Amino acid sequence: METNLSNNQEQAILKEMASKKVTQLKSFYNHLFVYVISMIVFLLKEYTDLPLQFFPIKYINWVVMIIWSAVILGSAIDMFASYKIFGRQWEQRKLKSILEKKYKKQKWE
Repeated sequence: METNLSNNQEQAILKEMASKKVTQLKSFYNHLFVYVISMIVFLLKEYTDLPLQFFPIKYINWVVMIIWSAVILGSAIDMFASYKIFGRQWEQRKLKSILEKKYKKQKWE
């Protein structure tokens, strides 16, 4: 019985972790899409004679784009490189460790 409960809890935790990862990935891709569109518009503004002087585009300059590029790069490293370092095996070990600590604290009567 205890192993079934453990497996069910482990499955629920893994499902929650996967759901959180998918949400983070979706957020990253949305941010990346907006960044790419903005970069295209910025480059068109800088290197062509198109009259792109309306509100948000007017205030985008090189500093803003460099900072935004650094943020995107940091997000990408966090999203993908940390997965390589802290991959599936690390998650499994950490999950077992957390569950074992939780079971040791739980008292059965």
